[in-house]
Formats: sequence, C-alpha cells, structure tokens
Amino acid sequence: MRNIDIQSIKQRFGIIGNSPLLNHAIQVAAQVAPTDMTVMITGESGSGKESFSKIIHNMSPRKHGQIIAINCGAIPEGTIDSELFGHEKGSFTGAQEARKGYFEVTDGGTIFLDEIGEMPLGTQARLLRVLENGEFIKVGSSKVQKTDVRVVAATNVNLLHAVEKGHFREDLYYRLNTVPITVPPLRERGDDIYLLFRKFASDFSDKYKVKPITLTPEAIQVLLRYRFPGNIRQLKNIVEQISVLEYDREIDAEKMLHYLPKEQSGLPALLQKDAKGGDHHSFSERDLLYKVLFDMRRDVSELKKLVFELLTHGPSDNDLLKEHSHLFENIEHHHAYNGRPYQQEHPESYYLPMRQPKPDTEDYEEEQKVEDIPHETEEESLSLENKEKELILKALKKHNNKRKYAAQDLGISERTLYRKLKQYDIEE
Repeated sequence: MRNIDIQSIKQRFGIIGNSPLLNHAIQVAAQVAPTDMTVMITGESGSGKESFSKIIHNMSPRKHGQIIAINCGAIPEGTIDSELFGHEKGSFTGAQEARKGYFEVTDGGTIFLDEIGEMPLGTQARLLRVLENGEFIKVGSSKVQKTDVRVVAATNVNLLHAVEKGHFREDLYYRLNTVPITVPPLRERGDDIYLLFRKFASDFSDKYKVKPITLTPEAIQVLLRYRFPGNIRQLKNIVEQISVLEYDREIDAEKMLHYLPKEQSGLPALLQKDAKGGDHHSFSERDLLYKVLFDMRRDVSELKKLVFELLTHGPSDNDLLKEHSHLFENIEHHHAYNGRPYQQEHPESYYLPMRQPKPDTEDYEEEQKVEDIPHETEEESLSLENKEKELILKALKKHNNKRKYAAQDLGISERTLYRKLKQYDIEE
C-alpha cells in the first residue's frame, strides 16, 4: 500500500480539521483515486461531500479530463435524461436542435452525481447501463454510443431504505456502492468546529476589510456543543453574519447563542448512530424529548380534569367539551365522532354518571343506593354497567392493577373500586 500524506491533501484541497473520522475518509478517497472504481460518498447535507469528489478526480489519471458536478434533485424529472445523455433534434417539444449530454461531454473525465437518491427510476436504468457497459442512447435516438466516464455518486439519505421502499434500484445501489466513503457530520468532528470557525473568520475579515472576530472561552464551549444540522455550510453562514453585524469583535457566550438558531423538528430522532454503529443521545434531543413529555403530561392532567368534571356534572354538560375541544383535535375515538361528543350522535349511550365521594366521607359511596341511578330501560341499565366495567378495566390496565392509582384516575375511593371489582367479578 502506497504511503499517503493526508496533511498535504488537506492543504491542496483546502480541507480544515484533524478529526480521525475525517482523516479516514480522506485516506480512503486517496487510495481509490488512481483506480476506475465507482465511489459512493454518503454524508449529511453541507458536510463537504463535493470536496471528496475533487480529491478522487484530481488524484486520478483522469485529472486532465473534465469533471462535472450534477445535483440530481435540482433537475426536473422530464429533462434529466436529456441533461445526462443528450437528445436528438425534434425528440420532444422544444428540442429544436441536437444536444450532447454530460456523459458525452465528459468522456475521459469524471461525473459527480450529487443527491443520487433523487434520480427517477427510469434514469436509474439508463445509468446502470452506462456503469455496466459504458453505453448510452440519446433521447429520441436508437443509436448506441460509447463513453468512458468515471461516476462518483453522493447522497444524504439512506439508499438501502429507498431500495426497500422501491424508490431506488437495488442493482444500481450495489453497482454504485463499490467503494463507500462516509463524510462525518460537523457535530462529530469535535475541535474541528472551532478550527473552521477561525478559518471562516479570517476569510471574512479579508473580504469585508474588518478585524477578525474572536470568541471567549465560554463562547467556544457554546459553539462546540451546538449540533449544526446544516453542517459546514451553516457554520460558514453564521460566521459571516457575526463578521458583518457585530461591532464588538470579541463574541461572548450570550452573543454566540443569539446566532445559533434553536433546532426544531416535528418529532425528535431520539437515537442516532455514531461512527462505530453505537447509539448516543444529543443534548438538544434530550431537551426536546423533555418538552414533549411535559406537553403530554399537561394534556393528560387536563384530560383527567375534564373526565372528573363530566363524571361529576353528568354527560349533558356540553360546555365542558367545548371548553376543552383542543384536546380532541385530529383524534378519532368512539367518544368523539365527527367533532361532536359521542352521546350527541348516539343519545342512547352515555358516560357513566359516577359520583365523587365527599371530603372526609370515604363511605359516602357505600350509602348510595341503586335507586339513585335513573332507570330508563333494562337495556340502557346493562349498557351503563358495561361502560362502568370497561372504564374500570382500562384504569387497572393503565396502572398495572394498582387499585390506589386506578381509583384516583376514576375519581372514586379505593373502597368503592374494591366493591365494584367484586360486583363485576373482575380479577386483578
């Protein structure tokens, strides 16, 4: 194996950082560069995948040929075949003259296909033919043409998942993934974040003719703790903002936090894989999880209050449901039907009008008689008993058969719950 000078490669291609994960990716790129093997570069958006395509091309025998970078997600599906493989005159509306595609133009060079996961299935079949046989056919032509192009692909999505869902061809995936290179996200590169910050600060100092910004030790820690979902691209934008907007050239932690946007998402990805396949939690993800749990706890408490009031005042108090209507948004349940309380659609079926024990009168329920419950018909009475039994079973299941907490949830005393268990022959 030839000796690879990683530091000289970094200097040549302007790569900043000493992370072991970054160094490993550079070494793999340098080792595979002299070959004609197809390379798949994976990494998050903004992590610097295109730099590795340049390393592979410029350290290969094709370095005197052309390299073209193509974002497959930015080309409309209807024109991507024409862009890649060319077309004949009159092959489609607007094709007023013949056109060469990128695979013909870069013959002897390298094509970098970024966001390969966005490529349409039809185009994927054409690309597979190029990789297998070096052949392609222009749109609107029947003539087979030859090309000698090296393909370097990149993606920020899990292509195996796309294969499982039928969005990406399995044969193309294995053909592209001959040599995989993983570019680490910025948050996994440790002190590289601060090195890049200083590099960008120096660059923007020269560009805008201002004194370079510096960070206090506390601000550095704030910077290193941030996850940078936009990776290097996001860091560069933040440094440029600070360089232009701040008069005080020393940035403290408070100012640094002002420029670091809060990470938000619909649902947090609680676990992510690290470079060795292990799971780890991030600081911001824990915060987001706590917020979700607190919101859930608040909603549950409000629901318990609503159930308590309904059981106390009876099912006809629809003002209570209107007051708490936000709790039932987007919920399909047998107690809420088409946005209206269940009993409005089915007046024959009511919530169980269970009574709350009076303070310091635990035996209050014991004194209640069956006659206290309004008798409609025998069938309705049976329906009420079924509802009562159902609620008790749900409460017991929710609290792992702990009567104390189940009784609290139902709004009755533990003694009353015990009597109901005997009445309905419910085994704990």
